[in-house]
Amino acid sequence: MDAKTDRVRKRVEPECLAAEAYSTVRERIIHGQLAIGQIISRRKLAVELGMSLLPVSEALIRLQHEGLLESQPRVGTRVRVPTPRDVEGHYVIREALESQAAMLFASHATPEERAELMEMAARVDELCILPDGDRFVYSRLHDALHRRIAECARCESLAELISRISALAATWLCATRRSSRANPPTHHQDLMKVLVSESPAAAAEAMRAHIRFSKESALRRLDLYFRLQKQYPQKYTRNTRKSLSLESFLFAESAASYESTLV
Repeated sequence: MDAKTDRVRKRVEPECLAAEAYSTVRERIIHGQLAIGQIISRRKLAVELGMSLLPVSEALIRLQHEGLLESQPRVGTRVRVPTPRDVEGHYVIREALESQAAMLFASHATPEERAELMEMAARVDELCILPDGDRFVYSRLHDALHRRIAECARCESLAELISRISALAATWLCATRRSSRANPPTHHQDLMKVLVSESPAAAAEAMRAHIRFSKESALRRLDLYFRLQKQYPQKYTRNTRKSLSLESFLFAESAASYESTLV
């Protein structure tokens, strides 16, 4: 192996390892395996993945830029605990992107694609109303539906961007209990009926209303975390006992909220 090839190999290998670490941690966050507020140890993760600290650190920095993680000096890195402003900002962007995708879909989608999306919407609604349904499976299919709308709009960049930012909402869904106000049984089918059969302007407006409904649902789901932030403002720690106390707080509050819906 000549010197030039060796230099290229040494440069590419860390990039590949960083990409692997990024994908692994991102999937765990989205799946709910790493919960909102959970501390992530770079050293433990590096040992687990069989990597040095450098690619792991690069992966965590990338996830921090995407809003999935947050860090404090001399404290550590954790799965980001969202604020109401975070949620509001996320859905402002989603509304702009997805209403544009809906308008383009109504203009460009083929009859076959329209039928495909109606079938996907029906499956999403079926999973949504299952009392013990897997939230991760639902989240994956839900995100695939919205991504497919953008793909059928014939705008690859829009589809990629929607797919990327949807990770945040997936995290919020998988980390929280079912909302006390569930979606209507045909929530996504009603949306797709407009997209497949009405004007681009009507499609954009229907998607706008759909995203705003989702925002309100997310705010309700995350209410416990918002209250947790008020009780422990700007604080988190590596201390395991304190982490457990925060989890206990969330569990107790969630249980009380659930019981109140049964009265």
